[in-house]
Amino acid sequence: MDKLWMRKKEELFREYETSKHGLSGEDAEKRLEKHGENKLREGKRKGIVQVFFEQFADLLVVILIVAAIISALTGGMEGTIVIITVLILNAILGTVQHFKAEKSLESLKAMSAPNARVIRDGEKMEVPAVKLVPGDILLLEAGDVAAADGRILENHSLQVSESALTGESENVNKSADLIEKEELPLGDRLNMVFSGSLISYGRAVVLVTGTGMETEIGKIANLMESAQEKATPLQRSLDDFSKKLSFVILAICVVVFGLGVWRGQALADALMFAVALAVAAIPEALSSIVTIGLAIGTQKMAKENAIIKNLRAVESLGCVSVICSDKTGTLTQNKMTVQKVFTLSGTTDADDVDCDKKQHRELIVTGVLCNDGAISGDAKIGDPTETALLSFCRKTGGHEGDIRGDYPRLGELPFDSDRKLMSTLHQLDGKILMMTKGAPDVLLSRCNKIVENDTNREITQKDLDRIIAENQALSSQGLRVLAFGKKEIGEQRRLTLEDERDLTFIGLIAMMDPPRLESAPAVADCLRAGIRPVMITGDHKVTASAIAKEIGILQEGDRAVEGAELEHISDEELRDMVKEISVYARVSPEHKIRIVRAWQENGYIAAMTGDGVNDAPALKQADIGIAMGITGTEVSKDAAAMILTDDNFATIVKAVGNGRNVYANIKNSIQFLLSGNLAGIITVLFTSLLGLPLPFTAVQLLFINLLTDSLPALAVNMEKPTGDLLNDKPRNPKESILTRDFVKRLVLQGGLIAVVTIIAFYVGLGENPGLASTMAFATLCLARLFHGFNCRGIRSIFRLPNNPYSYGAFAIGGALLMSVLLFSGLHQLFDINNALTATHILQIVGLAFVPTLIIQLERLARGR
Repeated sequence: MDKLWMRKKEELFREYETSKHGLSGEDAEKRLEKHGENKLREGKRKGIVQVFFEQFADLLVVILIVAAIISALTGGMEGTIVIITVLILNAILGTVQHFKAEKSLESLKAMSAPNARVIRDGEKMEVPAVKLVPGDILLLEAGDVAAADGRILENHSLQVSESALTGESENVNKSADLIEKEELPLGDRLNMVFSGSLISYGRAVVLVTGTGMETEIGKIANLMESAQEKATPLQRSLDDFSKKLSFVILAICVVVFGLGVWRGQALADALMFAVALAVAAIPEALSSIVTIGLAIGTQKMAKENAIIKNLRAVESLGCVSVICSDKTGTLTQNKMTVQKVFTLSGTTDADDVDCDKKQHRELIVTGVLCNDGAISGDAKIGDPTETALLSFCRKTGGHEGDIRGDYPRLGELPFDSDRKLMSTLHQLDGKILMMTKGAPDVLLSRCNKIVENDTNREITQKDLDRIIAENQALSSQGLRVLAFGKKEIGEQRRLTLEDERDLTFIGLIAMMDPPRLESAPAVADCLRAGIRPVMITGDHKVTASAIAKEIGILQEGDRAVEGAELEHISDEELRDMVKEISVYARVSPEHKIRIVRAWQENGYIAAMTGDGVNDAPALKQADIGIAMGITGTEVSKDAAAMILTDDNFATIVKAVGNGRNVYANIKNSIQFLLSGNLAGIITVLFTSLLGLPLPFTAVQLLFINLLTDSLPALAVNMEKPTGDLLNDKPRNPKESILTRDFVKRLVLQGGLIAVVTIIAFYVGLGENPGLASTMAFATLCLARLFHGFNCRGIRSIFRLPNNPYSYGAFAIGGALLMSVLLFSGLHQLFDINNALTATHILQIVGLAFVPTLIIQLERLARGR
């Protein structure tokens, strides 16, 4: 159906076989089968064959292929077979990792998929956005991302950013009116909304006219190239490190090649050994180990209610040194309940409210009418404050549906975080009245009358002082207070901001949103981990301070400031005083950006939570933007790096611990890879420089590389976090992996393994060079398998949590090694000396275990 902007509502309802009450559930299912899910068709994905052959597009692999060709030409078919086998196994592993990562990303996308509010079967409900179908009645409000194309049926000050489609950055004021033009550019279709557009202000009721590839953005989807995942900072630094290390190792290999030729070794053999040494020594598994470690971390966090949108966020989590958190729903339960009401006749507990009193009844009715929330069965849809007012109405014997039916909404001024007010227009008792709710200080400043004994009179300073004192008393108890007012409007018309003046004060309603039980322990964990928790909220300072003290954020000597104070503080002054402030109250979204920047300028890595459309800039400014999965708008989720599916502060702290654990595991894996490779290099250099027979053959080096670089390193990545992680200060993001302590451990551990390998070589050399090579190969292999246990952490293995993957990696590696040593059919393939006896095997096991024994005894002696 074209030219939708020219169609009347009735005509649209007929064409799409729907009504203002929406589709039935059954009809929606049928249309879903017909039109398909509401999502863009993805670009053509790489096939398994293409991904498999891409694994060979690497310089080191090309060198190894050349080595295989050299081996075949010189008659060494066994070496060629092993090299090709290694290449194929590595390619298979890389292919499996590619599709596994793709599957993980799909599962994360499904978990973070947005919902849409619709009317179906006459009731408001939330459905996954992918389930929207043409004919649905879609409800949009500020902070949403339009999930489909549609025609506006009802417009309430809707403003939309359509920059994704039109390139225009300014918001577009929408309308529900017909547009009598045959040809109309996309940007001028003011009574239409388009998929992907950001709702920046107001709300609207929309008839869905296009979904998926039938939307305007779907028409250009084929022109879009799929974005590729960028390497993380850690991966980039490791790639740079690997390149430098490669040059060093290749230089060593050239030396070994020259020594082999000088000693009379055949040119082809010397060349092949040097190339095989290079591939065995260079930790080419680093990149995949890092990726796997980060992927494991994201999956673990997703199971614990923290969806990581990109792998880079995992690294930053381990560096977080300050968490700026919203209060409502994150530190508190987000289950607002009305506790007290105040009118000029006095303060009353919620349980004692009397609906026969006109002032109480008027307060309840105003709370229902000036309200966008809804209750459908057990589901509460909308802002918790608003749904609390609806629940309070039901508790007093009323029903919001009846009240709204008797006094339908004629107009509105939606809530704005800067204005801190919301107003709606209704006809009550023959009068056109504007009902207003908002922050007490803001609403009071706009009142010139007050309700007393069912009549309206001029408000006095005494009245204002009493109301302000009551507001402070309620706030000091940790209650959230809303003020309500009204104003008679002469005739029905479109409301303007100027109407929100000369109001008549009705009363206050105070609510409680108690802290989550886990908030106080989580804050304690933060402080123990060297992380500064900071509360940023739109609530009153007294209310925020009461909650902050209860859970431990506001401590002795800390300050609490309001947004109004920040207005008079320069950025430089805020930077100097930000460390003293633990609570920010009554702040606007632009204040959040200033607070984050102030912490960042002090060298802190800042995490910031947010849920509103206006929080998006602050979430992007933060090192880790954290959106609320339950209450958050789609704009905030899009801007964030992490989404909390339970809106819980404790989940952030848990995610930080997991981030630290991921980094620690990756670093331990790198230590394992480099120390083992270093041992092999030292052994080869030692024998080459002394003119001794080479300790390993090419195929043995390739076997070591395949066996000891994969399974144990992956097992280390599966290590569980320990309580120690939150005892350390946050990691400096600029800190190199190769710290002094890291390099020291690397050299000592690699040196120990090299020493026992050389000893095993000399033991075998007493009988013959072939046995020497076999014993050196087996000792290095087994020593590296044992070393996998050392690299699980810096503590003794007796004080580490159980890791069955580590035992499994050792068992599989040990079984493969023993198969090569004991099965005569493999001896020729892997150049194993047949003279190997049970005594030799015992010597191999004993020597291989010595480095691990020394390392573990040292840790026990140092109390680790």
